[in-house]
Amino acid sequence: MAVKVRVPVPLQSLTQGKQEVQVNGATLRELLIDLEGQFPGMRERLYNEQGGLRRFVNVYLNDEDVRFLQGEETPVSDGDEVSIIPAIAGG
Repeated sequence: MAVKVRVPVPLQSLTQGKQEVQVNGATLRELLIDLEGQFPGMRERLYNEQGGLRRFVNVYLNDEDVRFLQGEETPVSDGDEVSIIPAIAGG
């Protein structure tokens, strides 16, 4: 299934400057595996040493935070949109 992934500026160096890329998979996990396959280095930016998504990386499926869905096991459909958004901190 083709899904559009919006890539934040800090990760666009891995996608040859592309703001959006197409990936395939039936779940968010499969999409992220395909993303790494197409753009090596993405996994180390998104995942921690224990293999989970980093705390400061927010992932949205069609504007819904996947942490409140089924996490990486969230099913995706053709035409869905995934946004990777780095958390912003400061004061």
